Amino acid sequence: MAKVAVVGCGAMGSVYAGLMQEAGHEVHGVTLWTDHVAAVNERGLRVYGDSGDRTVRLASMSTTTDGIGTCDLVIIATKAYDIAAAAQSVAPLLAEHTIVQTVQNGLGSPQIAAEHIDPDRIAVGVVGGFGASVPTPGEAHHNGREITRFGSYRGLSREALERGGEVWTSAGFGVALFDDLDQMVWEKLIMNAAFSGTSFLTGLPIGRIIDTPAAWEIGGGCAQEAIDVASALGVTLDVGDPIEHIRHLGTRIGDAYPSVRLDGVLRRRSEIDAINGAVAREGRRAGVPTPINDMVVTLVHATESAYIHLADVTRVG
Repeated sequence: MAKVAVVGCGAMGSVYAGLMQEAGHEVHGVTLWTDHVAAVNERGLRVYGDSGDRTVRLASMSTTTDGIGTCDLVIIATKAYDIAAAAQSVAPLLAEHTIVQTVQNGLGSPQIAAEHIDPDRIAVGVVGGFGASVPTPGEAHHNGREITRFGSYRGLSREALERGGEVWTSAGFGVALFDDLDQMVWEKLIMNAAFSGTSFLTGLPIGRIIDTPAAWEIGGGCAQEAIDVASALGVTLDVGDPIEHIRHLGTRIGDAYPSVRLDGVLRRRSEIDAINGAVAREGRRAGVPTPINDMVVTLVHATESAYIHLADVTRVG
């Protein structure tokens, strides 16, 4: 069994941590959500939904990495904008054999992590179709577990990549290993682009976005622009008809809200810049217009400005 630290043990991270602890691993959770930390330490961590229902006792749950010691696997599951702080915080957890998996939405997080962590120990992770949330402190709910993928960022060996993946498979996740990181990341990004900003702005869950023509005009338009950008950049999307693929996966977690919407409800900073914003940035680089993504990002920022000063937010998890 492995010693695992999940840094960014919010909704998604709590699902990973709970199922890995249940599988027999020694799991340490880290998040700055103090109410979540207190509830888990008092009552245990409840994870329920697609995987069943259980309450587990983590090896530890804290707001810092202090006292955890070196680990076999470190999973950085923070928001994309917290990746630099998280990467710096894991230094005490790293031994020569430690694998670090970065698991964020959107584009750019592994590159930032590699500024603080040896790039040759980093595995890039993509997960999707979870629809995870924290309904109340101490609990994590998830609607599914559609995608769990990993690839070596630079020099991580295949053996190490597989070793990190085995921790996930032992906990019931279906894992695929990829050599083409661009394909792996963009196949997730086109789905995130469809639903993230659209749900934030409309308040609709994923399934109702698909079924509401006016909402799908936004979501489908964002997705199509992302597909067009990927094509211009030479990225392979091995998903058949990409729009039908997005609709199919979205329908499977139709009751779920994307994390960008959940952050908006809680009046927290969202990851819109790493998702729809990344499509817009890459579109400018490729010479592909992205007017729908551009407008979605602008509207999300305008809404966020009513309750948060983006430059002042520095959280981990």
